[in-house]
Amino acid sequence: MLEELRIRDLGVITDATLPLGPGLSVVTGETGAGKTMVVTAVGLLLGARSDAGAVRSGAKSATAEAVLKLDAGHPAIARAVEAGADTEEVDGGAELILARRLGSDGRSRAFLGGRAAPVGVLAEIGETLVVVHGQSDQIRLKGAAAQRGALDKFAGESLAGPLAAYQALYNHWKSSQAELDSLRSAARDRLREAESLQSALAEIDEVDPQPGEDEVLKAEAVKLANVEELRIAASTAHQALIAEDFGEEGDATTLVDAAKRTLEHVAEHDAELGSAAARLAEVGFLLNDIATELASYQAGLDTEGPERLAEIEDRRAVLAKLVRKYAPTIDEVLVWAENARVRFDELQDDSTRIEKLDAEVVQAEADLTKQAAAISKIRAKAAKDLSARVSAELKALAMADATLVINLEPGGQLGPHGADEISFLLQPHSGAPARPLGKGASGGELSRVMLAIEVVLAAVDPVPTFVFDEVDAGVGGRAAVEIGRRLAMLARHVQVLVVTHLPQVAAFADQHITVTKTSVRGADGGTATGFTSSDVRLLDGPERVRELARMLAGQEDSESAQAHARELLDDAKLLPQRA
Repeated sequence: MLEELRIRDLGVITDATLPLGPGLSVVTGETGAGKTMVVTAVGLLLGARSDAGAVRSGAKSATAEAVLKLDAGHPAIARAVEAGADTEEVDGGAELILARRLGSDGRSRAFLGGRAAPVGVLAEIGETLVVVHGQSDQIRLKGAAAQRGALDKFAGESLAGPLAAYQALYNHWKSSQAELDSLRSAARDRLREAESLQSALAEIDEVDPQPGEDEVLKAEAVKLANVEELRIAASTAHQALIAEDFGEEGDATTLVDAAKRTLEHVAEHDAELGSAAARLAEVGFLLNDIATELASYQAGLDTEGPERLAEIEDRRAVLAKLVRKYAPTIDEVLVWAENARVRFDELQDDSTRIEKLDAEVVQAEADLTKQAAAISKIRAKAAKDLSARVSAELKALAMADATLVINLEPGGQLGPHGADEISFLLQPHSGAPARPLGKGASGGELSRVMLAIEVVLAAVDPVPTFVFDEVDAGVGGRAAVEIGRRLAMLARHVQVLVVTHLPQVAAFADQHITVTKTSVRGADGGTATGFTSSDVRLLDGPERVRELARMLAGQEDSESAQAHARELLDDAKLLPQRA
């Protein structure tokens, strides 16, 4: 909801703040006072094209700013935060500020939540918040997609379930069709890929590499290349452990055994030396084990000669070829081969998969066609109801012969929303051709058509705020009262802001705002060198009566005009309740 609209140096408005609230707000004032600038300001905040001519004469720039209060879950909040905007939490919702600055040089800048933002983002967010209906403004339901969406929402639950089932099947149909097309179009490439994988797997299978084999062979090759040095080291160590003639002091096992026996002789006198003797006994066992292993190691070296080294190097060369072609290590080659087998099986199964997908696509298309026909019937019934309701509203809005025609052409190409081509057309009178909305109607007539549509759709397809300009153009009397009544009916569901010159419409307002013009003559006494400015005020009870009297008779101080104004206000309190 728009809580406040601020305008500075736009048209004849120098600096104005419009306090807005829920329900129906009207803006009135004399011709040329600047009422239209309110709509212009809203348009700028919705991303409308900027016009330097709208900047007040003598000012460097014009500014429009709006404070909006939104429900916590409104999509505009998430989009604003995504764009970098700051929002403030208030009363369980959020407050968002939109701003647009228009320079006298034609340049403009947009701001969202206090941060600079592209005008396109402002428009994207604004279209979910405010809808403007006026002579030169965009029609909310001008596009086929918007019209289809409005009709579907009007149809309600009777359509929601079948449409959701249709869309789920449609998504499956499209994905199956895409996969089928991909398989068929890439059949030759997939055949070449299968042949390449088959050749690679045959090569790997022939070599039959084992996990970690390349590292094991590398270690063995290093060992065999240094076999003589290893044999000398093992022999020397073995002799040092067990050879009795190893030096004057003897071998290690002999020395350890001597130390153990010496300590055992005195162990009964000191437990600490007894413990040391026991540990030396363990060392003796360990030295004997190591000596045995060294003897076995030497024996093994004697059996591994140059022939084994050559065999290993040949095997390593074969493995290295696989590594160069497929992966950095043999383990990774094996992983590649495992994945390649899965992919090869998929490619081999192409023909079977194509047949299965082909059958699925055919069946899904048949089912979709049936479901689309059922959806068309529901839409046709809803279209008839919507057309009748809107046409009834038009009759009360001084367009007695006008009819909203909802053209529904089923049986077309299947799409994500069915097979229907939907268009909203306006037939101005019997016998005249029905034309698309926005064509063949004046700005005032178009605003009334959109008012009739919005009144009917308000309960099922609401936008937080509606702005109407010239909705009452060319009408008066009873028709003007009906326009005011329907604006009040719409305002039960959403916030409505109306620029009007009719007192019958203004009488229905929850908030009445007036724009007054002040002209200051120049030094020469003329208006050419002077300036004109406008002031914007929210009217209280007595002021509102005077403004309605001015609108009725041009004489705000006339007692009869004021009595008539009070009568309008009293009637307006009752009329919205009537069917």
